[in-house]
Amino acid sequence: MMFDLLAAPTGFTIACGVLGLLVGSFLNVVIHRLPRMMEADWQAQCAELRGEPLPAAAPLSLVRPRSRCPQCGHPIGALENIPIVSWLLLRGRCSACKAPISARYPLVEALTGALTALTALHFGFGLAAAGAIALVWSLIALTFIDFDTQFLPDSITLPLLWLGLLLNLWGTFTDLPSAVIGAMAGYLSLWSVYWGFKLATGKEGMGYGDFKLLAALGAWLGWQMLPLIILLSSLVGAVIGVALIILARHGRNVPIPFGPYLAAAGLLALFWGRELTSNYLHLM
Repeated sequence: MMFDLLAAPTGFTIACGVLGLLVGSFLNVVIHRLPRMMEADWQAQCAELRGEPLPAAAPLSLVRPRSRCPQCGHPIGALENIPIVSWLLLRGRCSACKAPISARYPLVEALTGALTALTALHFGFGLAAAGAIALVWSLIALTFIDFDTQFLPDSITLPLLWLGLLLNLWGTFTDLPSAVIGAMAGYLSLWSVYWGFKLATGKEGMGYGDFKLLAALGAWLGWQMLPLIILLSSLVGAVIGVALIILARHGRNVPIPFGPYLAAAGLLALFWGRELTSNYLHLM
């Protein structure tokens, strides 16, 4: 009975939307803690190479210690951690010290819930929906981490690449040869742009994480979607970059992360890639 209810389009969409809200709360933890875990690991490696004692620091993981207010250290209880609802009831402030809580936390939860529900509705019950939902969650985490730090962690991009190849063993999103070529072409295309720009200007135009993210998208969606992803991400990046320079007085020499635009283009290709490509070729 429960299986039949979840397999029904409406029930499956609602269940996935609720699951997405819960996962969105966890993604906030990933976005906040993973860069700090990476930094602590780098510091430990540098200290080891220099022959120095390892830095003494409290162990940090995605599950320990419990989430707490960064201002007063108040532990976040279960009732204060209900996606979106708790933030609204607390009026965006800590229950202990009344320090403001960033609106980005409910935004990430709402975005994750909405995109998860959309993915369930688009693909329906099955392996494709499960894989696409995992891709959506990963792209959301990568987007906000890149916004904050201009890093795309290997601990997300590389497993994402291999998972895409694994799912396409059964042709879930594309055939396996297209997925393998997509992974190689995705990496090498941006790698070539990187080195061409560096040789021409002496500057680095993007990070290696962007290569790996496009390789992962190629592994999921096939090489046929790469031109669309590159075109969409470049257009969006150019428009937003110019807007930041003109409206927000963003310095021309201040780097702008490219990962979020790749992620957004990847989502568009995941949902409507064939239609967009067909319309573009028709216009051409």
